[in-house]
Amino acid sequence: MARQIIAGIDIGTSSIKVVIAEGVVEHGHTVPKIIGTGSNESRGVYRGYITNKTEAGKCVEAAVRRAEKIAGVKVRRAYVSFGGIGLGSIVANGSVIISRADLEITERDIALALEAAEAAIPPAASINKKIINTIPIEYKIDGKAVWGQALGLKAQKLEVKALFITCLEHHLTDLISTVEMAGIEVADVVAAPVALSLVTLSKKQKRVGCLLADLGAETFSVVVFENNNLLSLEVFPIGGNDITNDIALGLKVALEDAENVKLGFERRITYPRKKLEEIVSARLDDCFELIETHLKSIGRNALLPAGIIIAGGGAAIANIKSIAENSLKLPSQTAEVYFGNTAEGKIKDRTWAVACGLAIVGFNTDDVDRSIGIRNGTLIREGGKRWGRVISRWISQFLP
Repeated sequence: MARQIIAGIDIGTSSIKVVIAEGVVEHGHTVPKIIGTGSNESRGVYRGYITNKTEAGKCVEAAVRRAEKIAGVKVRRAYVSFGGIGLGSIVANGSVIISRADLEITERDIALALEAAEAAIPPAASINKKIINTIPIEYKIDGKAVWGQALGLKAQKLEVKALFITCLEHHLTDLISTVEMAGIEVADVVAAPVALSLVTLSKKQKRVGCLLADLGAETFSVVVFENNNLLSLEVFPIGGNDITNDIALGLKVALEDAENVKLGFERRITYPRKKLEEIVSARLDDCFELIETHLKSIGRNALLPAGIIIAGGGAAIANIKSIAENSLKLPSQTAEVYFGNTAEGKIKDRTWAVACGLAIVGFNTDDVDRSIGIRNGTLIREGGKRWGRVISRWISQFLP
């Protein structure tokens, strides 16, 4: 039996992370096991998008080769994250009349309803953009909400409310060509916050309502869940490097020292602790104010019982939990990363979370359990052709 090998490549602004995992059968179930990891400094990337394909391609190749050396396998295709500026989401509605004489809803009806929802997106909101993930939020049959799957039920009319995660088309093209320059075929592109949620959020948190915030080096992304559905995704052009720059200016120290001070590692220099707290709090308050505005726009401010879960490298900033609670008036915690084969299922370093989530996507592309729908398919760039078919797939999650 052929080995099931999945690779995930997370191209971030500060570093590139590669995870190679193998499917191992335990108690009749396939469990992903990490067999190789590799990382490299990220060059040619700014605020999440590729600015120099040659430099970025070399960095991707270096990270992949390191992971291959540990895993003892060759990576030929991988799941790749898309994050940063240009990533966003649009909610649209679509409906179809059931085609079968017995009125039973088929996969074709669901696909057509999603196509109708996609067609309803205003042209101004979709210009120069590509849809990379399609997530059904709610189905209705004959005007009544469906609890669970609509497939197999009977109705005259099927309606769907869907979230379409989009990115700038030229950024997507550059991302794919960069990975291909490293000799890797792109199996699929997944929004980084979606991949992150697969290994950091529990089913209970998604059901009652929560916000996952990923504070990266130069971007700050948020996704909101409720009733097991992804309701929104937003990316802001602010990140941990902005906090580092503020500390360097405010304390008049070198950038390297400012980064260490931010994370509580610097012991060689003295500085007013109160002033440091004021600098960090001011920038984080700006971040959380953006989140508050976003939550108000979708009608969820102060209405998420599971609160805010903070991930990314910025989650290591001292007092970030209390600052978030004071700003958003919501419970707050830093994210824990869960993956199948680690001790107690946890991974200590949060910066590997997105790459691990991409591996989970790869192992579950054909699973139809209800959770998060992913738009998968062959990525076609030649001739401006449309890539992929409109499909809806649900990913089961290996979470506590």
